[in-house]
Amino acid sequence: MSYFRKILIANRGEVARRIIRTCRRLGIATVAIYSEADHDLPFVREADEAVLIGPPPARESYLAIDKILDVAQSTGAEAVHPGYGFLSENPVFAARCVERGLVFIGPRPEAIAAMGSKIGARRFMRQAGVPVLPGWDEPLTDLDQARAVAAQLGYPLMLKASAGGGGIGMQYLSSETELIQAFDSARERAQRYFRDGTLFFERVIPHARHIEVQIARDVHGNGVHLFERECSVQRRHQKVIEETPSPFLTPERRAALCAAALRGIEALDYTNLGTIEFLFDQAGQFYFLEMNTRLQVEHPITEEVTGLDLVELQLRIAAGLPLGLNQHEIRQRGHAIECRVYAEDPRTFLPSPGQITRLELPPGARYEFGVEAGNRMTPYYDPLVGKVIVWAETRDAAIEQMRAVLDGIVIEGIKTNVPLLRELMHDPAFCSGMYDTTLLAARTG
Repeated sequence: MSYFRKILIANRGEVARRIIRTCRRLGIATVAIYSEADHDLPFVREADEAVLIGPPPARESYLAIDKILDVAQSTGAEAVHPGYGFLSENPVFAARCVERGLVFIGPRPEAIAAMGSKIGARRFMRQAGVPVLPGWDEPLTDLDQARAVAAQLGYPLMLKASAGGGGIGMQYLSSETELIQAFDSARERAQRYFRDGTLFFERVIPHARHIEVQIARDVHGNGVHLFERECSVQRRHQKVIEETPSPFLTPERRAALCAAALRGIEALDYTNLGTIEFLFDQAGQFYFLEMNTRLQVEHPITEEVTGLDLVELQLRIAAGLPLGLNQHEIRQRGHAIECRVYAEDPRTFLPSPGQITRLELPPGARYEFGVEAGNRMTPYYDPLVGKVIVWAETRDAAIEQMRAVLDGIVIEGIKTNVPLLRELMHDPAFCSGMYDTTLLAARTG
């Protein structure tokens, strides 16, 4: 079934290839945009049309809203898929698409804006009856106020950018001395990266589990969850390994978690795909962390255990069609694991740009890679080389499969974290399922 005749993909690399693949299956023509640095990447070749959008810096290419929309209109695209990253959670971009007569393949601009403010999202979810991390839901105006609030809440705390996400917008604080040292630089960093210097506090949950719920909801009010993904293996608050089902969840915890996620999206009147992220404490209590109003990097593992194509679901919902799914029809089957391969030193996590001189991917896995041998990893964009996804009937079998695949991967010309991923697949804490967000910090210091 073809939901649109032609769409523009406002992204690059592996996610652009992923979207192209589904569109090709559905008979939808695709338009890729690319920067000068990406001219030889596979997604440029694989799209039906490809248009040079600008020089390498993202602000002059993949973040250039007017340029992108001009290309969409000049090529006759009906809709725009933002992928993830770049403009995917930018409410201005979503609204501009609509103003130009283009369908934005994602939620309404109002929903993106509501969840884009971490402070606002916390307030909203609390009102919707979703448990929220203890913290301070007001902007921190200056250091003196921050010191007083922190003393009231108690350390350790996480100082966070309200408009940010990931490691860039977060600072762990164990004492007032660390707060004094970090406050001004955190505010400046938030202003520089997110154009909003608003900061707030959240309490730190020791040895937390980071578990998210994939949801989908159509414009007719039909909403479902597609179960959870465990994302606790992280470096600097950036995910490295994800799996589903989570080894931490009992059936009762899973049911309560997914029900809370559905309450949140129904209160928001949310449409399209989204992910609600939670932290669990060791007692099994969960708390809302944030919502990502887009397709997730780790969506393939959900596809592997449910048999659904999440990009097709996005297209279907964006076209105004009913979801076509009932909750009781969606099942978790088997176990899936995803490892993210980054162009970085596996010990320091520092980026490792350069030309990939050799790339060999053995059979036995699903690969979502944005590059081929001969391509360059440049310093302009995220250092993600690609993702390795395996599925098996059981978790133990999936781990064994991932071990075999990782042992066969060969990447030369750049440093990658593949050696670290191999070690993690043998780590006793990971293999037992008894790990948390401190796993990598404990290994690497």
